[in-house]
Amino acid sequence: MKIPAIKKLVETQTIDSLREAEEQLINEETPAFEIEGADEGEKLTHVFGAIWILNHMADHNSDFKTALREFTQKVRISIS
Repeated sequence: MKIPAIKKLVETQTIDSLREAEEQLINEETPAFEIEGADEGEKLTHVFGAIWILNHMADHNSDFKTALREFTQKVRISIS
């Protein structure tokens, strides 16, 4: 998971376009826009993260840094 890749998606894509890209990656298709990542799994992680952050920003009226901090905290908890 690379934070700059997630940030780029948050800044350049809508939730709808990210959901479409998620579906395309799951179906082993090529998304309509570039997603950074070493493989499909990492690309999907970046898309999931961007969707989560955009939803969190909208739901909690928060900025990117706050939403990113919440997301990375959840990831750390799920790994440990």
